[in-house]
Amino acid sequence: MIILSLALSLTVLVAVPVDAKTPLRDVAEIDDGLLTVAIADEMRKRCSSLDARILRAFGRLHNLKRRAKELGYTSQEIDAYVSNAEEKARMKSRGEAWFEQRGVALGDYEQYCALGAQEVSQGTAIGQLLRQR
Repeated sequence: MIILSLALSLTVLVAVPVDAKTPLRDVAEIDDGLLTVAIADEMRKRCSSLDARILRAFGRLHNLKRRAKELGYTSQEIDAYVSNAEEKARMKSRGEAWFEQRGVALGDYEQYCALGAQEVSQGTAIGQLLRQR
């Protein structure tokens, strides 16, 4: 009888769906927000005429983490997502595609600078994280 009760309990546990969350990579406001910060950082690194607005960038990252928590993700889930090597590679590919779609040849520092200056002058989400030197 105890074995039957245990078997029924396990069946109920298996049958009840776990509160499955959408992977953070599929939450556009979080994933796209991280891409924005990553693109601004890449522009800053590749262009000597651009500086990062560090406090703004940290603020943006803090807001993204806060929003992810509001959506029900734990700090551990968020940290696992941003430190995952596969996710970093995927984000790098997304960033490279973003630059290529805008006519920037990867590694052409002058093109990074020109695009970065344009982003700053237009006040885009990326431009808001940068400043001209």
